[in-house]
Amino acid sequence: MARLHLFDLDGTLLHGTSAPVEISRQLGLEAEAVALDHAVGAGLIDPPEYARRAHALWVELTEAHVVAAFEGAPWLARIREVWAEIRRQGDYCAVVSLSPSFFVERLIGWGAHAAHGSRFPAVPFTEPVDPTGVLSAAAKVVIADRLCGEFGVTRAECIAYGDSSSDRDLFGAVPISVAVNADHHLSDIATHSYTGKDLWEAYELACHAR
Repeated sequence: MARLHLFDLDGTLLHGTSAPVEISRQLGLEAEAVALDHAVGAGLIDPPEYARRAHALWVELTEAHVVAAFEGAPWLARIREVWAEIRRQGDYCAVVSLSPSFFVERLIGWGAHAAHGSRFPAVPFTEPVDPTGVLSAAAKVVIADRLCGEFGVTRAECIAYGDSSSDRDLFGAVPISVAVNADHHLSDIATHSYTGKDLWEAYELACHAR
């Protein structure tokens, strides 16, 4: 039976940072983005409000900024190698993140079968962000179920990788979960926990659970 590996992005594939912080860094607005991350993480604002404020920060964002942010971000090692191995095994891999779709979807080029993020307008922005397209923790489970249908697997064949409260719902819905560089709030409910900068090592924990 094939398995579906579901990866979070911010703090998971990206070490110690988020896509919005890396994007904002290109505009000299890193501190503002870090403050937004703290606010949403503490529950002071919800994901749609986070997206609205991020969109307002990025009024001067260009495609070149996005490319520079993606290429310069602190990715975990061996992401592409892990996804190539998942494909070789006949399994599937997908990224599901609350971060902007225009950043998340670039990971298709690295070998992910699917990549879903909060729906933002095209860069440079000429229209506002639609709050109905912004993902939440619960939406991750909905997308996981949709991907299960597309790939012909069930939740029982899913493995989730994440680092924060936005992954709690998904961790609770699948049998195998790997907390990656997470604090105890997530690692306490995960079946496995990994600290480090190499995705292959986190992947091996899940492989041993096969």
